[in-house]
Amino acid sequence: MASTKRKLLLISNSTQHGGTYLSHCANHIKQFFTGCQNILFVPYALHDWDTYARTAQTAFESFGLSISSIHTQSDKKEAVRKADGIFISGGNTFRLLKTLYDEQLVELIRERVLQDGLPYMGTSAGSNVACLTIKTTNDMPIVFPRSFDALQLVPFQINAHFIDAEKHLSGHMGETRETRLREFHEENDTTVIGLREGAMLSVNGNEMKLLGINGGKLFVKNQAPVDIAVDEDLSSQLVQ
Repeated sequence: MASTKRKLLLISNSTQHGGTYLSHCANHIKQFFTGCQNILFVPYALHDWDTYARTAQTAFESFGLSISSIHTQSDKKEAVRKADGIFISGGNTFRLLKTLYDEQLVELIRERVLQDGLPYMGTSAGSNVACLTIKTTNDMPIVFPRSFDALQLVPFQINAHFIDAEKHLSGHMGETRETRLREFHEENDTTVIGLREGAMLSVNGNEMKLLGINGGKLFVKNQAPVDIAVDEDLSSQLVQ
């Protein structure tokens, strides 16, 4: 999946404990969208689009950036065509992907990002849908999209909000996140990158690095999971 024009910022979470919406990644966002005048916000992962859009607009204005929500546009496809940046935020991944399919935006967004170099930022569910499928999301399937196939901007899976097991502290005896991802690899071959809260992937063409305030974990089928440090180069994961 080589794409020299691809520019992505895939963030694990929208809000960090103790912070406000997007405050933990504000500097990365400012740099990522430098020069963009028409950033399009996609609020489809939550039910209340108006409130979500106001929250995003308030944050972006504090960053010195302008953003408008796709749900206020009469022609959704034309809004994607005219955008010079796009931000898809978090919520329920199944609802998000279903609405993208319902509005016939999946292929158009993919084309604009991979062929035109449209900067794409996602948080949580917005990062999940950047992957090949949404099979490694943590959400409940409250609705069913026509397919689990997602935007396919990267050739791997993301598990956002990844949390390490702490059974010795909590006494929890249910399935851990690693257990769920091991089950995924019993049926699928695709590599998964678990992003701890505060972590993000920065993709420029065929180069990728993990940024943020926390690291992640790499899950490759039939191999032991490997921790990923902040600033680690992960470009090799773009070639699968």
